[in-house]
Amino acid sequence: MGCAFLLALCVTGGVARAAEIKVLASGAFRAAYLALLPGFEKATGHKVITTSGGSMGSAPTTIPNRMRRGEVYDLVIMASEGLDELAREGYIVVDSRTGLARSTIGVAVRTGAPKPGIATPDDVKRMLLNAKSVAFSSSASGVYLARLFERMGIGAEMKAKSKQVSGEPVAAVVARGEAEIGFQQISEILPVKGVDLVGPLPDEIQEVTIFAAGITANASQSAAAHELIRYLAAPANAGAIRRSGMSSL
Repeated sequence: MGCAFLLALCVTGGVARAAEIKVLASGAFRAAYLALLPGFEKATGHKVITTSGGSMGSAPTTIPNRMRRGEVYDLVIMASEGLDELAREGYIVVDSRTGLARSTIGVAVRTGAPKPGIATPDDVKRMLLNAKSVAFSSSASGVYLARLFERMGIGAEMKAKSKQVSGEPVAAVVARGEAEIGFQQISEILPVKGVDLVGPLPDEIQEVTIFAAGITANASQSAAAHELIRYLAAPANAGAIRRSGMSSL
């Protein structure tokens, strides 16, 4: 009959079979993921080993680049657009794809700095033109921001004072005073000390990203990885997702 799923525990013949699950996860889902992980490990006896990477970009540490050069994982959590692309390339099992959360882009300033108005697109444009320096991610939010600057007609002005960040949260760069304004997924801003969240981009220019999970095609612990997906997506765990700055699906 196979493994019965009971309280997120996979049991065969009455004996718990603990697995070691290798997860490759984007930073945007990290806060909620880390909050939920201890409960999953306690309930199942499984051990989870996590590696972080951006959902996109040219850095060698991004999720697509790690997968394409042959690194082996059981489960991937990242922006759904990138996950779908990896599925088309054969790295992710298509029917395992599960949406986990919605994420929006926020604006951060160094703690104690004046908070600029960002209620309207014109406010954001004014803030950008007045800022001495701006930082944004090389991953999903940063790709969108670069397009947004062009749409606003300020692409050239922004190139001269923009810093694209890879390998650490944008908010960390702002906290060190290396950029006046930072843009990133709100869930990646909130955990960083030394910055204040100004707020989300206004709806007219906001970009909502769905973060999703999928089992890798070469997973050695696919059953246990499916358990982890079900746990992360369970309605009972939606509170941790909301507290992280994202919203549940």
